[in-house]
Amino acid sequence: MMREYVHQEIESKWQKVWDEQKLYQTDQDPKKPKYYALEQFPYPSGDGLHMGHVRVYSIGDVVARFRRMNGYRVLHPMGADAFGLPAENAAIQRGVNPREWTVNNMKKIRKEQALLGTSYDWDRYVGSCLPDYYQMNQWLFLLFYERGLAYRKKASVNWCPSCATVLANEQVEDGKCWRCDSEVTKKELEQWFLRITDYAERLLTGLDELPGWPDRVRAMQRNWIGKSVGAHVTFTLPEHEEKITVFTTRPDTLYGVSYMVVAPEHPLVPQLIQGYENQHDIEQFIEEMRKQTEIERTATDVEKVGYFTGSYAVHPLTGEQVPIWVANYVLMDYGTGAVMGVPAHDERDFEFAKKYDLPIRVVIQPAAGEELALPLTAAYTEDGRIVNSGKYDGMPNRQVLQQIAEDLAKEGYGGATVNYRLRDWLISRQRYWGTPIPMIYCDHCGTVPVPKEQLPVVLPEDVVFDGKRNPLTTSESFVHTDCPSCGRTARRETDTMDTFVDSSWYYLRFTDAHNSEIPFTPEKANDWMQVDEYIGGIEHAVLHLLYSRFFTKVLYDAGMVNVEEPFASLLTQGMVLKDGSKMSKSKGNVVSPLEIIDRYGADTARLFILFAAPPERDLDWSDSGVEGSYRFLNRVWRLVMQHQELFGKKLTPGELNSESKELRRLLHHTIQKVTYEIGERNHFNTAVSSIMELVNGINQMGEQADPAIVQEALESLVILLAPFVPHVTEELWHEMGKDGSIHLVRWPEYDASALVLDEVEIVVQVNGKVREKLMISTSADRKAIEEQALSNSKVQAQLEGKTVRKVIVVPNKLVNIVAN
Repeated sequence: MMREYVHQEIESKWQKVWDEQKLYQTDQDPKKPKYYALEQFPYPSGDGLHMGHVRVYSIGDVVARFRRMNGYRVLHPMGADAFGLPAENAAIQRGVNPREWTVNNMKKIRKEQALLGTSYDWDRYVGSCLPDYYQMNQWLFLLFYERGLAYRKKASVNWCPSCATVLANEQVEDGKCWRCDSEVTKKELEQWFLRITDYAERLLTGLDELPGWPDRVRAMQRNWIGKSVGAHVTFTLPEHEEKITVFTTRPDTLYGVSYMVVAPEHPLVPQLIQGYENQHDIEQFIEEMRKQTEIERTATDVEKVGYFTGSYAVHPLTGEQVPIWVANYVLMDYGTGAVMGVPAHDERDFEFAKKYDLPIRVVIQPAAGEELALPLTAAYTEDGRIVNSGKYDGMPNRQVLQQIAEDLAKEGYGGATVNYRLRDWLISRQRYWGTPIPMIYCDHCGTVPVPKEQLPVVLPEDVVFDGKRNPLTTSESFVHTDCPSCGRTARRETDTMDTFVDSSWYYLRFTDAHNSEIPFTPEKANDWMQVDEYIGGIEHAVLHLLYSRFFTKVLYDAGMVNVEEPFASLLTQGMVLKDGSKMSKSKGNVVSPLEIIDRYGADTARLFILFAAPPERDLDWSDSGVEGSYRFLNRVWRLVMQHQELFGKKLTPGELNSESKELRRLLHHTIQKVTYEIGERNHFNTAVSSIMELVNGINQMGEQADPAIVQEALESLVILLAPFVPHVTEELWHEMGKDGSIHLVRWPEYDASALVLDEVEIVVQVNGKVREKLMISTSADRKAIEEQALSNSKVQAQLEGKTVRKVIVVPNKLVNIVAN
């Protein structure tokens, strides 16, 4: 009697066996080529896994299993990105320590990941909230500090009033907190920064070395780094004995400057407006600007607002007095916080000048000799010839770009330079649940790093979670300490690190997960790096991925790794949608992975999510699609069970009939196709589709085909399915009488000779209309094909009473007979 497919029994059985046998422990055989497959590790929320997780883990698991079966030693680890605001907020709400809440969630998610049948090496599991991990965060921070890449300064920072912490520029989306969606304001604080700007050019040029990354992600990083080539121009302020330097990409328009604008936050503004009649109004304006975000101030549809400061700057080339304004559209965080106004040749400046009746001076005319009609009705932003610019008159403006920059350098008023939109990474967070920054403040010694041998600086337990202040400031045992240099009483830094620090190097920790002395040994990291396939959401295109590239380059410079880029190939999977929208509790369209696994099995959940869409595209959830995947697995189960008489036998094929040849051709075509789709394109949906066609072929031809060919087809079928549905294929493999795990079996290679057809179907047309289809030997020449077509009875009936004028033969495709 045929056994039924009972997924609950099969999946629990094999998960236990794999765990006991440590089947997926990382192979260390140096003779094998390495492959590092990695999915972005999850945040352990109380909600557990969602379908987006199922998708990314299923994709990564197929990649890892496929490479393992192709003879690679595979590193496929998992962990938890376990620090962060949600845990702390949950602790405040529940009155528990974030550690308790987080560790329980980590256990829950790890169990749910195992239910999916994922092939992780659990011995390398890391949790970023555990002291053995955040000790190494602190170790790396000190490395950055020693290399001059970590520093503290007072700055106007992005402040989220709801989360009660600062945010990096990258964490402000459309003027709102990336995590809680609250409006972000500005605040002056002493903060710790990492000097990512020192690596701006390398981060930019390195993108050209990442052909395995999606173009969209590389474009997003290029835009964020924002390289601009231009010149610095220094204007003097004799009355104040100061200077203001501006950055411009258009030094060719320098003679067209009719005013200057500084940001409201510019440090010289208080001095510029001192005693001026509008001082009070300007100060109120500055306060208003502090409450607005960069997005709000620089949006194209926002009205440009400014005030004359009452002060003037001296033009470096003409000596002219240039009025200095303060305006909302200039940002302190971009360039130098000051811009020169050239309204004749910049649309934004033109709008501002027209509003406040400022001079508009033309310094570029069209190259063809035409003259711009005055007064201008819009800024002229095209190329042309220089006018009204002294010795530069008549020159092409593109030539003057370089010439003026060189002349400014000679005169000591600036010179050619490059500017970046990228700003240093603000890592200070005024929260408890993060890595303590290992710095101490001593009234005698100043700022002193904690010695590495005293790490980790452990998060204290005696804290107050009231949601109103940084809990670390409430811990007397933590705040008060001794200076490691002089031994006097000192205080600890109470800020913790941005949680993106945790994920900026975790892929390196996996290579040496239990090292208690240093983050990882270079030998182990260099053995596994780069990550060959990195899988995760495109929402981290700028945040996590940019920071990880920065960390890797710093560690490369420090001699700890021999690669500058962490991820060779990047797969950004699409979202899982239901009813056309992203799944969310608020929309009531959430599908529970655990309910699907309980009802249909993990294999069904995996198969559906891999088959329903290419991985980079959004996937529409379909209940009928899940049921269809479940029916397919039952069909495969029955197909194998129907041929139990072939199990455990060593069969040798005899003379192959046409069905046997066709089944063998289909089998090896499927092997070729699936291997290519997984190994070269990550197109898992088309790979599954090919396997489904093979199942159809076995069903159709199995009764007529040679038993040895059917046996070969069934065994290969189960192997090809193994990366997608690991439990049912493991069970079927053992039902076939095989020893060992199917997941350690060598991936099949296709036989090219099996793909060669003995016969091919061609169509026969008479005067362009199809009248017959014939099976023709692939070795037949044109004459033989023509003779076979003309001798066919159906074709002869169509030619009766007609004279054949011409016969056109297209080998292996068609014969067209022209007759009248």
